[in-house]
Amino acid sequence: MSDKDKPCAGFATRAIHCGYDAYAGHGSLNPPIYLSSTYTFPTVEDGAARFAGEQAGFVYSRVGNPTTALLEARLAELEGGEAALATASGQGATTSLLWTLLAPGDEIIADKTLYGCTFGFLNHGLAKFGVKVTHVDLTDPANLEAAINPATRVVFFESPANPNMRLIDIAAVAAIARRHGALTVVDNTYCTPYLQRPIELGADFVLHSATKYLGGHGDLLAGVIVGPAEALTRVRFHGLKDMTGAVLSAQDAFLVLRGLKTLALRMDRHCANAQGVAEFLAVHPKVALVHFPGLPGFPQFELARRQMAQPGGMIAFELKEGIEAGRRFMNALRLFTRAVSLGDAESLAQHPASMTHCFYTPEERAEHLIGEGLVRLSVGLEDLADLLADLEKAMESA
Repeated sequence: MSDKDKPCAGFATRAIHCGYDAYAGHGSLNPPIYLSSTYTFPTVEDGAARFAGEQAGFVYSRVGNPTTALLEARLAELEGGEAALATASGQGATTSLLWTLLAPGDEIIADKTLYGCTFGFLNHGLAKFGVKVTHVDLTDPANLEAAINPATRVVFFESPANPNMRLIDIAAVAAIARRHGALTVVDNTYCTPYLQRPIELGADFVLHSATKYLGGHGDLLAGVIVGPAEALTRVRFHGLKDMTGAVLSAQDAFLVLRGLKTLALRMDRHCANAQGVAEFLAVHPKVALVHFPGLPGFPQFELARRQMAQPGGMIAFELKEGIEAGRRFMNALRLFTRAVSLGDAESLAQHPASMTHCFYTPEERAEHLIGEGLVRLSVGLEDLADLLADLEKAMESA
């Protein structure tokens, strides 16, 4: 049975099978890794036609590779987009897209809370080149309506936001942006397309750090952009090829494809474990506040139920005795590993103010709603009972 004959209705089925015909690949169950930087042309005319975009085919791996192309097709299918573009990192995806969409004199409106390196790129990168960066609390769509103007080209946000788990109503924000002629870009790293599909809610582009849940094993760096095919062709030949050069290797594309095969299974376990950890933290006497979309007390619990299939594997919380208690707690952890990143099989704990969000000044962290004592957990795939035992023991030191 060829690929076109396979029934690919369900998410997990498509994540495993979409876009690859094993029989066309010499019967190889796994797709091959094409380790070539350049590609040959049958004739000069064929080469010219490929460079002109008049003939399908590969030219040079900076703009396309067969292994990477399969990954792009599969991720576009899972996110419900026309096309996808793989990059060497999540930051490579963000920068390649925004360098293409924005020009001097344009404005980007971004939510108040962003991943530290994204914040740095906007405020210490784009802003130096004549792009106005405006931060707005997008948890209330009315704030966007008040701020958006004819110069606004892009509305950018994460949902949930890194690290404090704030949610944005994707459908409401995208509708406002579209009405004013702006594009909506959503970083969907925390959720993956298994839990949330922003394009179906009206977003124009979706970004991922595929380093995280999509790869799933902490052994690669990768990113992806999903969106309209014509726009991503421009990103491929401008933002990626000419501006950033953030090209994903065939080897890492293969590893992300491997990760996608177990994505649904892993996300179910991440979510179940995170729910158990969040419920433990929510009633612990030393914990002041837990930020997790799966708790009924979470301020945006109803929004989470509306736009997310499950609450995800990420938790942020604050201890009653503040930052020093947080340091003692983190240093006492034994099963949770002190490390940045997220989405690995291993459970990870980090302190955003001194790690991923150290690019903010203390004043900026306060303005952008990132507490100095906030602890972020990426809940892994271990046995829940062991995770809870580790947390309980560490709380004794807090």
